[in-house]
Amino acid sequence: MRDTRESRLLLVLLVAIAFALITVDIRGGERSPLAGARQAAAAVFGPVESGIATVVDPVGNAVGAVRDSGERHTRISALERENAALKAKLGSADRNRNRAAELDKILKTAGTGQYGIKGAQVIAIGAAQGFSWTVTIDAGSQDGIARDMTVLNGDGLVGRVTTVGRTTATVLLANDPDFTVGTRMEKTNEIGFATGQGGDSLRVQLLNGKAEVKKGDRLVTFGSSADKPFVPGVPVGRVVKVDPSNGDLTRSLQVRPFVGFSKLDIVGVVVQPPREDPRDTVLPPKPAKPKPTPTVTVTATPTASASPRS
Repeated sequence: MRDTRESRLLLVLLVAIAFALITVDIRGGERSPLAGARQAAAAVFGPVESGIATVVDPVGNAVGAVRDSGERHTRISALERENAALKAKLGSADRNRNRAAELDKILKTAGTGQYGIKGAQVIAIGAAQGFSWTVTIDAGSQDGIARDMTVLNGDGLVGRVTTVGRTTATVLLANDPDFTVGTRMEKTNEIGFATGQGGDSLRVQLLNGKAEVKKGDRLVTFGSSADKPFVPGVPVGRVVKVDPSNGDLTRSLQVRPFVGFSKLDIVGVVVQPPREDPRDTVLPPKPAKPKPTPTVTVTATPTASASPRS
């Protein structure tokens, strides 16, 4: 069609008619006189719209995914928080059970040795006042803690109190190189001195160079004058190596402490010493040696073969 005056008038007329029909259709709503025509148009153009939608849908799906991702992220975050809280609760329950078991061991040790103790928790570890192996506990002078008190746990000797504040105290651990404690051998009563070596073993010098010692023998604290800094009878450790005597006046031993210094948690400070030296009674009983299983030997006796029939 050529661009003439008549064609322009026709185009304007068609546009006006289209707007008039749209107005009538909108105002008529569901009862619009053009409803049938609209349904017919939908039947004709529906397949075309479906084809276009097939191309556009991936974009729409992506937009929907972005919109829903926030909700999924919120749900995932909530689940992660619930899981973390559950793990923390379970971890706390396990820790409480471990602490209860440790406290029970300490009370049994104190009861056997007749030590009056004050329970405390290790709240810090590390160097303090020039000492290499120390811990800080949450009990101090207001709890009756004083300098040069023995510190133990359910396994044995932990150390001694060196510095006391109002609410905290510093404990020098038994494996510190500056730590020395008098010891007594189980049963033989041989006396010596144990010194820390900064690791998982103590070095013990027995005063008797001819003392009979073997691997596995155990030691306890000898005790100090007026029970400070050490009360008697606290388990120290087990002999893991006996050095050759070589005719020396003393005998050297390597002793593995009963206490694990790297995992201290609950400890007991001895605020009242025992009335009598408990000697070896605080040591746990040794496990009974397994009885040898009797061996029965069965010897087969050959039987006489039957004579052949005649």
